[in-house]
Amino acid sequence: MADKAGRGEQGEGGDSSQQRGRGRGDRGGDRERGGDRDRGDGEIVDKLVAVNRVAKVVKGGRRFGFAALVVAGDQKGRVGYGHGKAREVPEAIRKATEAAKRAMIRVPLREGRTLHHDLSGTYGAGRVVVRAAPPGTGIIAGGPMRAVFETLGIADVVAKSIGTSNPYNMVKATFAALKSAMSPRLVAARRGRSVNQILGRAGKGATAAEAELEA
Repeated sequence: MADKAGRGEQGEGGDSSQQRGRGRGDRGGDRERGGDRDRGDGEIVDKLVAVNRVAKVVKGGRRFGFAALVVAGDQKGRVGYGHGKAREVPEAIRKATEAAKRAMIRVPLREGRTLHHDLSGTYGAGRVVVRAAPPGTGIIAGGPMRAVFETLGIADVVAKSIGTSNPYNMVKATFAALKSAMSPRLVAARRGRSVNQILGRAGKGATAAEAELEA
């Protein structure tokens, strides 16, 4: 009986040690962030923003999986984000990447490097402020917002996240701001005016870039 009890205790100890080992490995997956993870697919570049371990409670216990958040863009004014879940990390990333490519939006850029005007967006508890910047400023933004701007192709921007640090809410708030971006050409078309009139520059004061926008 003592041997059986000893074996039982040893077996339970072995199981708990294995569970602790699996827990450490899973927490390592929780900490994985995709700041350095870039993959090119033709002209599309995707960045892994976050990987989380998720659990589903079933009759036999808990079933673990992974959830991935990915942003993808062509670095020429198109960007999208996607979310994927799977039992393995690579499969979750693949699903999220495909979802991001299907959900791309186009954002008008000034001179191909920054935004035409300042933006703000909210989603849940997240609020972001995005401001256009002069040449040489670079991307002044952190975490998930930087990944969005890099895949979008913006070279000069200043952004600030106010409120939550949840990467999902930050990305969604950033996209809410980008969806409200407008170009002078679009504003002129809505108002029935010329680009020069919208910008307050008439005739000789118009630059070649503005004339191209108006054409």
